[in-house]
This record gives sequence, C-alpha cells and structure tokens, in this order.
Amino acid sequence: MGQRRMKSLIVLIVLLMVLIAASTYVITMHNSLFIQPQVTITVSTTTSLYQIGVLDTLLNDFNNFTHANVKFNVLAKGSGEALRLLADGSACFAFVHAPSLELQYLEQGKIERLAIFAYNEFIIVGPRTDPANVNEAQNAIEAFKRIYYAGERGLARFVSRGDLSGTNVRELQIWRLANLSPEGKSWYLKTSQGMAQTLIMADNIQAYTLTDIGSWLKLKNQGKIQNLVELEKDPSYLLNVYSFYISKSPACNNTNILNVAYKFKEYITSRGQDLIIEKYKGLLNPVRGNETMVLQSWEALTKLK
Repeated sequence: MGQRRMKSLIVLIVLLMVLIAASTYVITMHNSLFIQPQVTITVSTTTSLYQIGVLDTLLNDFNNFTHANVKFNVLAKGSGEALRLLADGSACFAFVHAPSLELQYLEQGKIERLAIFAYNEFIIVGPRTDPANVNEAQNAIEAFKRIYYAGERGLARFVSRGDLSGTNVRELQIWRLANLSPEGKSWYLKTSQGMAQTLIMADNIQAYTLTDIGSWLKLKNQGKIQNLVELEKDPSYLLNVYSFYISKSPACNNTNILNVAYKFKEYITSRGQDLIIEKYKGLLNPVRGNETMVLQSWEALTKLK
C-alpha cells in the first residue's frame, strides 16, 4: 500500500511539473518579449519627437504594456544624423521625418522601414508685422520667394536649423523649388541646433522660420513664443511624415533586437496609435485611417529635389 501511495505521489508530482512547464511555455509564447537578461537598444530620433515628449511616452508604454525588459538609449539628432547613425549600426532603431534622405538609405539596403506611424505638418512662422507679406502667399514656394526678396531689401530675416534635420531638408527643398539660394546672405541665419532652440532664436529676433507644428504648439503653449505667429500652411509641400526604421547593420542583427523591433512595429501601429490620440492630439496625428494618403505623400515627398 505504501508503494502504491509513493507511485501515485510520484505520478502527481510529474503531472504538476508538466503543467507548470506547459503554463510557462504558454505565457512565454504569449509574451515573447519577456527577455532576460535586459536588452539595451540605442535609438536615434528626430529632435521634434524627443522635444514634444512623444517618443519617451511610446517607449515607456511599450515596456509597461508588453512587460518587455528593454532599455532604450535615445539619441536626439536631426534626421540626417539619426539616419547616418542607423545606417552604420551605431543605433539600431530610428524615428525620422526626412523622406528623401530615408529613400537614399533604403535604396542602399542599409535600413528597413517597419512603419509609417504618424504625421503632422510643417508651418511657416514669422513676426506679427509680416514684412514679407507671407500671409498673402498662395503656397510655401511663393512664401519663400517673398521672404527672400524681403530679406534682400533688408526687411526680413530667416532662421534655419542648418543641421540636415528633416525640417532643414524640407526647407532646402522649398528654396530649390523656388529657384533661389539664400546661402551666404546676411539675413539668412543658421543655428545648427534643434527645433526648440531655433524657434526661440527666431522669436527673439522676430525672424521667419520653418517648424513642425508639434514643436511650435508646445513652445507656444508654454509661453516661450511671444513675437511670432503662424503665417503659412501648405498640404502639398509641408506635410510631415514620421517613420520607424531598423538598421540592417550586422551590429543590430541580434535575435533579441529583431524580436523587439517587430513587436514594437505591432505596438506602434495599434496601441501606440491610441496613445498618440490620447496624449498628443493637435501636436501629432496617428496614421490609422489615413494610411494610403500618408504613404502616397511620403512617396511624393521623396521626389522633391
């Protein structure tokens, strides 16, 4: 009788172990991001997403929602530098908004786009007195022409980021479309800094500049902008599209990093869209519901020379 009890006990213990193992397997499969030890991923990002706070919000919520054990080291750069870091493997993820530059790296096979996840718009802002009469322009190209000729007459100044950021790239594209070059002009100033610093400088000297609307509204709502106003919007030339990329460098070809990348793609195209609406309405728009329009705009923007 004692032996039977012992055998029954052993069978019960074995069954319990099998159940525990099966449960652990199911939980692990359900949430494959439960990674041990901690994964560290360097992320390069456009300064606009960093300065308005949206990227930190998304990365933190991703970790909390998925129970992922990921440490994100964020490098806030202009999109040009963010893409360079991504291409050479110094960063494995990137969040950028410079379609023409993105296309160059895509065609070189150095990066992979995982999602277009948000958009807003660039706007031209300037002094309330609007000495270049930008407010009367029919589009962004005409607005830049007005600024140029007002600058030549000593009536206006323009502050450029001058850092190959997504904003700076778009600005340079519009100057080229206007067949004008402000380079070297005394009224054309460069900050080589982020959007917030550029806006504050433009505000201090009452100059024109190009900005993403998210950065503009955040600074304006904080009372840091006193002398500038919105003057020109143009959906044809000033749509601003944000994309999420992964590096194809061997330095990022790691199972855990790739796992996080594709899980983050799922997150940013689902729950992340809701979070953008909830916390950043007016500053940033989720692509959900407008995927075709935004993709077509991205493709059109890659063709701007």
